[in-house]
Amino acid sequence: MATSRNIKVLFDAETIAKRNASLVQEIKARNLENLLVVAVLKGSFVFAADLLRAMHQAGMAPEVEFVHLSSYRESTVSSGTVNILHDVESDVRGRNILLVDDILESGRTLAFAKDLLAARGAKQVLSCVLLDKPGKSAVNIKADFIGFECPDVFVVGYGMDVAHSYRQLPFVGVVE
Repeated sequence: MATSRNIKVLFDAETIAKRNASLVQEIKARNLENLLVVAVLKGSFVFAADLLRAMHQAGMAPEVEFVHLSSYRESTVSSGTVNILHDVESDVRGRNILLVDDILESGRTLAFAKDLLAARGAKQVLSCVLLDKPGKSAVNIKADFIGFECPDVFVVGYGMDVAHSYRQLPFVGVVE
């Protein structure tokens, strides 16, 4: 059973909450009018929800959309091909877009999403990731807003999973 494994906490819930609040201040300082937050599913759903609540507390009122992209499927390694499983429903033309994703590793998913929304006429497409794994990039992309630098380990929790387990954890951890 997957839930019986030991998980070492990498970033606890309190640390994540404090960083989310400071990320929102960085985002707010950009004065992004007509902001549409696009959460990249599935891994970012907890991060995106917490970030959106922090935006509300900071007086921001972005609209919210979702895109479900996958390059992993059942694996722990990216396939290199990004598939759209659910597309954004809103018109993004002329909008400021903030893509919210869980982790920037190979960069393929984030680059694909940025290019897709830019090609559809977004005014600008910025990105916010909870975790950045520098040195793992397969494409040339940098996130505009980064929660934490992550060591080169496979992480779970706070929305991230391995074979659909551990998403519910309130922290980011490493399966030991």
